Amino acid sequence: MDVILDNFDRFADGFWITVQLTLLSFVFAFAIGVLIAGFRVSPIPPLRAAGALYVETVRNTPLLVLLILAFFGLPKLGFTWSPFITAVVVMSLYTGAFIAEAVRAGINTVAAGQAEAARALGLTFTQVLGYVVLPQALRSVVQPLGSLFSALVRNTSLAYVISVLDLTGTADRIGNETAQYLPAFIGAFIGYLILTLPAGYVIGVIERRVAVKR
Repeated sequence: MDVILDNFDRFADGFWITVQLTLLSFVFAFAIGVLIAGFRVSPIPPLRAAGALYVETVRNTPLLVLLILAFFGLPKLGFTWSPFITAVVVMSLYTGAFIAEAVRAGINTVAAGQAEAARALGLTFTQVLGYVVLPQALRSVVQPLGSLFSALVRNTSLAYVISVLDLTGTADRIGNETAQYLPAFIGAFIGYLILTLPAGYVIGVIERRVAVKR
């Protein structure tokens, strides 16, 4: 425990970086996911194909591989970003593919008659999706989105391989300095629990309040 207490300020900094990484990545991933889900149900074949290609490619590639490819490959293409920004971009794109499938599943639960009625009133596809379908679809996928958020919290631990000093990166560095890896990673373990357990409770509350009753 001395390792944790003696380095409490460093663990706090790593905790805060993990929080920022999680929240920023989820916000961008949600926007990407909704957009790609729209592509997947679009009446335009090229958009459906592009959405399917993106989802299948990203979901079948390990996140660790994507992080390393981006960190070492983007500078060769002229994109020089900090490790933190690189992690946010990669995790947003990665999680966005899973959110897209969750949202698409929600869209499929909305009765087709509602979309047909909206089109009969003269609404465009974009208006039907934004005003009629998505609000109902999102209410039905609160739990899957919550699970993806929790998974993202855990996935941020991979950012340490590209030198992001999040909870895992901080624990690894402290372990290297003190040769006390067990207590160092117990500190990281506690930090992740502080994030994931309350998040699970909040997600449950939101689901009970807004999810569609079936």
